[in-house]
Amino acid sequence: MKKFSYLNSLFLLTFLLFSCAEQDVQIIDEDAEPRIISEGHQFTEGPYWHPDEYLLFSDIPANRIYRWSPETESSEVFLEPSGNANGIQADIDGSVIIAQHAGRLSRITNDGDLEILIDNYEGSRLNSPNDLTVHSNGTIYFTDPPFGVEEEKRELDFSGVFRFTPDGELTYFYDEFDYPNGIILSRDESLLYVNDSETGRITVFDVDADGVPSNPRLFASVDPWDDGGAADGMVVDTDGRLYSTGPAGISVFDVDGNHLQDISFPQQVSNLEWSGDEPGVMYITSRDLVYRLQFNVEGHKVR
Repeated sequence: MKKFSYLNSLFLLTFLLFSCAEQDVQIIDEDAEPRIISEGHQFTEGPYWHPDEYLLFSDIPANRIYRWSPETESSEVFLEPSGNANGIQADIDGSVIIAQHAGRLSRITNDGDLEILIDNYEGSRLNSPNDLTVHSNGTIYFTDPPFGVEEEKRELDFSGVFRFTPDGELTYFYDEFDYPNGIILSRDESLLYVNDSETGRITVFDVDADGVPSNPRLFASVDPWDDGGAADGMVVDTDGRLYSTGPAGISVFDVDGNHLQDISFPQQVSNLEWSGDEPGVMYITSRDLVYRLQFNVEGHKVR
């Protein structure tokens, strides 16, 4: 009986210490204000901080990708037309890859041309590739909801989450989302998070050494899609916390999926990216604006 009480007391103390440590982390200052760095757009998405110290982001309806420089604090057209690009990420060789609502994944070559990587699954046109993340072995994971695709023109009758390997193999590993959207790997690449804009559910998968996802399960939820926004872009920080856009703005969860905090914005936000040069600086896309916001934690930059 004494042993049992001692073990229970030790467990309770450990739990309380962990809880206090988590609560002591002030993720962001209460008076922190997002700063607008680019405006006058139609609907921005897919922010990506380039190692050459500039930000790329998509304006989907405008069919453009913009480049914002912290030196000039101005945006200029980087790619037009962009194939209605959304998500932007870098391959392991440093080349920029974009997910295009035009139904494909493409690489931007050194000459500024587009090289199509994949535009169909077993002969059927992809729906509307939305967001992507890249494993250190070169595997690309991407979501393919039917945004902007007329029903009669759809060739795939499911909204898939896909895995595209360096040897050119394309497989889908999940098709139970209505509108799969944001997708991000954990820092150690052992987990893959994917969210669904329709329901707000965030699903987590185990990822093996070869980059193969399995064991899907509910990780957390933001509210279902409404006028305030939807589950969309996601990032993680170096402590494993997950940040997802949603109707409340940015929702933050700990490694176990417990809801920690909501960070509100004046308008709907769509996607997130950490700076690769300034710890804790996040870039956030919204409707017609792009924001910069300082956090008190260190963000994990995928590549």
